[in-house]
Amino acid sequence: MPAPTDRVPAPLLVLTAIVSVQVGSSLAKTLFDDLGAAGVTLLRLGLAAALLLAVLRPRVRRWTRTSWTAALLLGAAMAGMNLVFYLALRTVPLGIAVTVEFLGPLLLALVQTRRAVDLLWAGLAAGGVALLGLDTSNDVPLSGLLLAFVAGLFWAGYIVASARVGQVLPGTDGLAVALLFAALLVLPFGASGASAVLDRPVLLLAAVGVALLSSVISYGLELSALRRIPTQVFGILMSLEPAAAAVAGFAVLGEALGPREVARIQDARLASR
Repeated sequence: MPAPTDRVPAPLLVLTAIVSVQVGSSLAKTLFDDLGAAGVTLLRLGLAAALLLAVLRPRVRRWTRTSWTAALLLGAAMAGMNLVFYLALRTVPLGIAVTVEFLGPLLLALVQTRRAVDLLWAGLAAGGVALLGLDTSNDVPLSGLLLAFVAGLFWAGYIVASARVGQVLPGTDGLAVALLFAALLVLPFGASGASAVLDRPVLLLAAVGVALLSSVISYGLELSALRRIPTQVFGILMSLEPAAAAVAGFAVLGEALGPREVARIQDARLASR
C-alpha cells in the first residue's frame, strides 16, 4: 500500500522539509543558552528516535546485514551533521551557517555530474562563501564557518546514506533506528547539557518541537523524496536552504543580514543551477 507522501510530488516534499528544518533550527538556537549546542542535539535526536520507534515499532529482527549497515551509516552521518552544525550555529547567524554548509550538497552534485560548466558555478559559490569569512566588516568567526563547512560534508554523506536507506528499507523504519544510533553517538557530548530539562521541564516541550520540525518531519519527507528523485536533483533543490534559513533566522531570532551577506547567499543559490 503506497504511503500518503507517495501521492505528493517529490520536489514539494523537499520544499516542505526545508521550511520545517530551518524553523526547527531557529527554535533550537534559542535553547543553546540553557541546554548547550550538544545538549539540544542530543534531545533533538533522542526525542525524534523515541517518537518514531514508539509509533513504527520496526521489526529489526528481520533486517539483513545490508539493512543494518545502511541504517547505522545514516545515523553516523546525522550525528556528525547535527552536532557540528549546532556548534557552528553558536557563533554564526543561521542564514550564513546554512550557506556555508550548503557547499557539502553542492560538492556532491558536482561529483555526480559531468558538465564542465558546473565547475564554474561551484567556483562562484565557493568564492561567495569565502568572502563571508574574509569580510572584516562582520563579526562572524572563521572557526564557526569551518564548523559549518564540516557539517556540510556530513550533509553530503547524509544525502547518500538516506537514499540508500530508502532503497533497502520500507517506510521510515530505517530512519527511526538511524536516529537512535545518532543519539547514542552524541550522548557523551550532550548528556550534561540535556540534563537541564530535569530542573526546567518547560525546556523539554521546546526540545520536542525541535525534534518534530528538524528531524521527524523533515527527515521523513526527505527520505520519501529521495526514493523518487536522484541525489543530484535533491542536492540542487537544497539550494533553497540558505534563503529559507535567512528568513527563519530573521523571523524567529531577529538575525538581520546585511546586503553583502544576502548577495553572497544569492550567489551560492544560483551556483547550484
